[in-house]
Amino acid sequence: MASAGLQLLAFILALSGVSGVLTATLLPNWKVKVDAGTTIVTAILQLQGLWMDCTWYSTGMFSCTLKHSLLSLPTHVQAARATMVLACVLSAFGICTSTVGMKCTHLGRDRETKSHAAFAGGVCLVSAGVSGLIPTVWYTKNIIANFRDLAVPEGNKHEPGGALYIGFISAMLLFISGIIFCTSYIKKNPEAWPSPPRQEPSSPTQPENNPAYSLKDYV
Repeated sequence: MASAGLQLLAFILALSGVSGVLTATLLPNWKVKVDAGTTIVTAILQLQGLWMDCTWYSTGMFSCTLKHSLLSLPTHVQAARATMVLACVLSAFGICTSTVGMKCTHLGRDRETKSHAAFAGGVCLVSAGVSGLIPTVWYTKNIIANFRDLAVPEGNKHEPGGALYIGFISAMLLFISGIIFCTSYIKKNPEAWPSPPRQEPSSPTQPENNPAYSLKDYV
Protein backbone atom coordinates (compact mmCIF):
# COMPACT_ATOMS: atom_id res chain seq x y z
CA MET A 1 0.00 0.00 0.00
CA ALA A 2 2.88 2.34 0.79
CA SER A 3 4.28 1.78 -2.69
CA ALA A 4 0.94 2.66 -4.28
CA GLY A 5 0.75 5.85 -2.23
CA LEU A 6 4.26 6.87 -3.28
CA GLN A 7 3.42 6.21 -6.91
CA LEU A 8 0.32 8.37 -6.63
CA LEU A 9 2.40 11.16 -5.08
CA ALA A 10 4.98 10.81 -7.85
CA PHE A 11 2.22 10.99 -10.48
CA ILE A 12 0.87 14.23 -8.98
CA LEU A 13 4.39 15.69 -8.90
CA ALA A 14 4.90 14.64 -12.52
CA LEU A 15 1.64 16.32 -13.61
CA SER A 16 2.68 19.52 -11.85
CA GLY A 17 6.12 19.28 -13.39
CA VAL A 18 4.98 18.82 -16.97
CA SER A 19 2.49 21.68 -16.61
CA GLY A 20 5.21 23.95 -15.23
CA VAL A 21 7.77 23.01 -17.88
CA LEU A 22 5.26 23.66 -20.66
CA THR A 23 4.30 26.99 -19.10
CA ALA A 24 7.92 28.05 -18.66
CA THR A 25 8.67 27.15 -22.28
CA LEU A 26 5.91 29.39 -23.61
CA LEU A 27 6.27 32.33 -21.22
CA PRO A 28 8.11 35.40 -22.58
CA ASN A 29 9.72 36.48 -19.29
CA TRP A 30 12.98 34.54 -19.28
CA LYS A 31 14.88 37.83 -19.21
CA VAL A 32 13.40 41.00 -17.69
CA LYS A 33 14.56 44.59 -18.00
CA VAL A 34 12.93 47.44 -16.12
CA ASP A 35 13.39 50.84 -17.75
CA ALA A 36 11.56 53.68 -16.01
CA GLY A 37 11.56 56.64 -18.38
CA THR A 38 10.58 60.27 -18.04
CA THR A 39 7.82 60.40 -20.65
CA ILE A 40 4.43 58.73 -20.51
CA VAL A 41 5.08 56.58 -23.57
CA THR A 42 8.43 55.28 -22.41
CA ALA A 43 8.66 51.48 -22.12
CA ILE A 44 8.94 50.47 -18.47
CA LEU A 45 9.18 46.68 -18.82
CA GLN A 46 10.88 44.58 -21.48
CA LEU A 47 10.49 40.80 -21.54
CA GLN A 48 12.53 38.34 -23.59
CA GLY A 49 11.59 34.70 -23.97
CA LEU A 50 12.44 31.72 -26.13
CA TRP A 51 9.70 32.32 -28.67
CA MET A 52 8.78 35.99 -28.37
CA ASP A 53 9.83 39.37 -26.99
CA CYS A 54 7.26 41.57 -25.27
CA THR A 55 7.17 45.20 -24.18
CA TRP A 56 4.88 46.68 -21.56
CA TYR A 57 4.37 50.43 -21.73
CA SER A 58 3.40 52.72 -18.91
CA THR A 59 0.18 53.60 -20.74
CA GLY A 60 -1.00 50.01 -20.35
CA MET A 61 -0.21 48.90 -23.90
CA PHE A 62 1.33 45.46 -24.30
CA SER A 63 2.97 44.33 -27.55
CA CYS A 64 4.80 41.12 -28.45
CA THR A 65 6.99 40.12 -31.37
CA LEU A 66 7.48 36.50 -32.36
CA LYS A 67 10.97 35.20 -33.11
CA HIS A 68 10.38 33.67 -36.54
CA SER A 69 13.97 33.28 -37.69
CA LEU A 70 15.76 30.37 -36.04
CA LEU A 71 19.21 31.00 -37.48
CA SER A 72 19.32 34.60 -36.26
CA LEU A 73 18.87 33.55 -32.63
CA PRO A 74 21.84 33.25 -30.25
CA THR A 75 23.21 29.78 -29.60
CA HIS A 76 22.03 29.63 -25.99
CA VAL A 77 18.46 30.48 -27.04
CA GLN A 78 18.45 27.73 -29.67
CA ALA A 79 19.84 25.23 -27.16
CA ALA A 80 17.27 26.28 -24.55
CA ARG A 81 14.46 25.82 -27.07
CA ALA A 82 15.61 22.31 -27.98
CA THR A 83 16.12 21.13 -24.41
CA MET A 84 12.85 22.56 -23.12
CA VAL A 85 10.88 20.98 -25.96
CA LEU A 86 12.68 17.70 -25.26
CA ALA A 87 11.75 18.01 -21.58
CA CYS A 88 8.08 18.49 -22.50
CA VAL A 89 8.07 15.46 -24.81
CA LEU A 90 9.91 13.19 -22.36
CA SER A 91 7.72 14.22 -19.44
CA ALA A 92 4.52 13.58 -21.41
CA PHE A 93 5.80 10.16 -22.49
CA GLY A 94 6.90 9.41 -18.94
CA ILE A 95 3.47 10.21 -17.52
CA CYS A 96 1.75 7.97 -20.09
CA THR A 97 4.16 5.10 -19.42
CA SER A 98 4.13 5.42 -15.64
CA THR A 99 0.31 5.39 -15.66
CA VAL A 100 0.48 1.85 -17.02
CA GLY A 101 2.90 0.83 -14.26
CA MET A 102 0.98 2.28 -11.32
CA LYS A 103 -0.50 -0.24 -8.89
CA CYS A 104 -3.77 1.69 -8.61
CA THR A 105 -4.56 1.29 -12.32
CA HIS A 106 -5.85 -1.74 -14.20
CA LEU A 107 -3.60 -1.21 -17.20
CA GLY A 108 -0.90 -3.71 -18.04
CA ARG A 109 -1.12 -7.47 -18.22
CA ASP A 110 0.69 -8.66 -15.12
CA ARG A 111 2.83 -7.44 -12.24
CA GLU A 112 6.10 -7.79 -14.14
CA THR A 113 4.82 -5.71 -17.06
CA LYS A 114 3.60 -2.98 -14.72
CA SER A 115 6.96 -2.95 -12.92
CA HIS A 116 8.86 -2.47 -16.17
CA ALA A 117 6.43 0.24 -17.27
CA ALA A 118 6.89 2.08 -13.96
CA PHE A 119 10.67 1.92 -14.33
CA ALA A 120 10.54 3.12 -17.95
CA GLY A 121 8.27 6.01 -16.96
CA GLY A 122 10.64 6.92 -14.12
CA VAL A 123 13.62 6.99 -16.47
CA CYS A 124 11.73 9.28 -18.87
CA LEU A 125 10.74 11.62 -16.04
CA VAL A 126 14.31 11.78 -14.71
CA SER A 127 15.57 12.55 -18.22
CA ALA A 128 12.91 15.23 -18.60
CA GLY A 129 13.97 16.79 -15.30
CA VAL A 130 17.60 16.91 -16.37
CA SER A 131 16.61 18.38 -19.75
CA GLY A 132 14.64 21.09 -17.99
CA LEU A 133 17.36 21.88 -15.47
CA ILE A 134 20.11 22.44 -18.05
CA PRO A 135 18.61 25.47 -19.89
CA THR A 136 17.23 27.16 -16.78
CA VAL A 137 20.51 26.94 -14.87
CA TRP A 138 22.56 27.89 -17.93
CA TYR A 139 20.27 30.85 -18.76
CA THR A 140 20.37 32.11 -15.17
CA LYS A 141 24.16 31.82 -15.05
CA ASN A 142 24.55 33.85 -18.26
CA ILE A 143 22.17 36.56 -17.06
CA ILE A 144 23.94 36.94 -13.72
CA ALA A 145 27.39 36.95 -15.34
CA ASN A 146 26.24 39.57 -17.85
CA PHE A 147 24.69 41.68 -15.08
CA ARG A 148 27.90 41.68 -13.03
CA ASP A 149 30.15 42.40 -15.99
CA LEU A 150 31.33 46.00 -15.75
CA ALA A 151 32.12 46.13 -19.46
CA VAL A 152 28.44 45.62 -20.39
CA PRO A 153 26.42 48.85 -20.63
CA GLU A 154 23.54 49.32 -18.20
CA GLY A 155 21.05 49.34 -21.04
CA ASN A 156 21.97 45.77 -22.02
CA LYS A 157 21.72 44.24 -18.56
CA HIS A 158 18.76 42.05 -17.62
CA GLU A 159 17.49 40.14 -14.62
CA PRO A 160 16.14 36.56 -14.38
CA GLY A 161 12.44 36.37 -15.08
CA GLY A 162 9.69 34.31 -13.53
CA ALA A 163 9.82 31.68 -16.28
CA LEU A 164 13.26 30.58 -15.09
CA TYR A 165 11.99 29.96 -11.55
CA ILE A 166 8.96 28.07 -12.82
CA GLY A 167 11.12 25.97 -15.14
CA PHE A 168 13.65 25.16 -12.42
CA ILE A 169 11.01 24.10 -9.86
CA SER A 170 9.08 22.08 -12.44
CA ALA A 171 12.24 20.29 -13.58
CA MET A 172 13.00 19.36 -9.97
CA LEU A 173 9.48 17.98 -9.54
CA LEU A 174 9.93 15.82 -12.64
CA PHE A 175 13.28 14.58 -11.39
CA ILE A 176 11.90 13.67 -7.94
CA SER A 177 8.87 11.90 -9.41
CA GLY A 178 11.10 9.88 -11.73
CA ILE A 179 13.31 8.82 -8.82
CA ILE A 180 10.22 7.66 -6.89
CA PHE A 181 8.99 5.54 -9.80
CA CYS A 182 12.42 3.98 -10.31
CA THR A 183 12.69 3.25 -6.57
CA SER A 184 9.29 1.59 -6.51
CA TYR A 185 10.42 -0.70 -9.34
CA ILE A 186 13.56 -1.70 -7.42
CA LYS A 187 11.50 -2.44 -4.30
CA LYS A 188 9.15 -4.65 -6.28
CA ASN A 189 11.97 -6.38 -8.11
CA PRO A 190 14.96 -6.88 -5.83
CA GLU A 191 16.40 -9.23 -8.41
CA ALA A 192 16.96 -6.22 -10.68
CA TRP A 193 20.25 -5.67 -8.87
CA PRO A 194 22.76 -8.47 -9.38
CA SER A 195 23.58 -10.32 -6.18
CA PRO A 196 26.39 -12.77 -5.63
CA PRO A 197 25.30 -16.39 -5.92
CA ARG A 198 24.63 -18.07 -2.63
CA GLN A 199 26.63 -21.20 -2.05
CA GLU A 200 24.70 -23.98 -0.42
CA PRO A 201 26.64 -25.92 2.19
CA SER A 202 27.45 -29.35 0.98
CA SER A 203 26.30 -32.10 3.30
CA PRO A 204 28.96 -34.65 4.13
CA THR A 205 28.04 -37.92 2.53
CA GLN A 206 29.90 -41.13 2.66
CA PRO A 207 30.11 -43.04 -0.57
CA GLU A 208 28.49 -46.40 -0.35
CA ASN A 209 30.52 -48.18 -2.99
CA ASN A 210 34.03 -46.81 -2.63
CA PRO A 211 36.81 -49.28 -3.44
CA ALA A 212 39.22 -47.18 -1.43
CA TYR A 213 37.70 -48.38 1.82
CA SER A 214 40.15 -50.41 3.80
CA LEU A 215 38.84 -53.72 4.95
CA LYS A 216 41.21 -53.87 7.88
CA ASP A 217 38.72 -51.91 10.00
CA TYR A 218 36.47 -54.91 10.01
CA VAL A 219 37.44 -57.71 12.32
